[in-house]
Amino acid sequence: MKKYIEVSQEAGMEFYQKFHQKGKIVMLNLLKFRKIADYSELKAIAPEKEISGEEAYKFYMAHTLPFLEKAGSKVLFYGESGSFVIGPTDEKWDMVLLVEHASVSKFMEFAQNEAYLKYAGHRTASLEDSRLLPITQLNI
Repeated sequence: MKKYIEVSQEAGMEFYQKFHQKGKIVMLNLLKFRKIADYSELKAIAPEKEISGEEAYKFYMAHTLPFLEKAGSKVLFYGESGSFVIGPTDEKWDMVLLVEHASVSKFMEFAQNEAYLKYAGHRTASLEDSRLLPITQLNI
């Protein structure tokens, strides 16, 4: 089964084209952590001892929150997850994260911030698999 950790160039372009003029955007993150964080390609930022994927992600979030706030973004929800009530029985997620961004431009500003990128490797080390789904609000 294919794993998804980083955005592809095609998906990034499609995201920008579809959502760049929609105003606020919420990013739904589905997160599955590694048992042990994998810093094999990230030795410069590796902790002194092994840590779990969940611990690495908490470290990533602690350093990421100030950059999100600076870009005008906010965490709407961060919580535990598990098996679907409706959905594939073999697909399980450890955490769900909802982050609201004022716009796609603000999201891109955050995602390309050099100071933020110094810590982004902790996200990569922490995750076994992930999904990132942009959402815009509709009126009912």
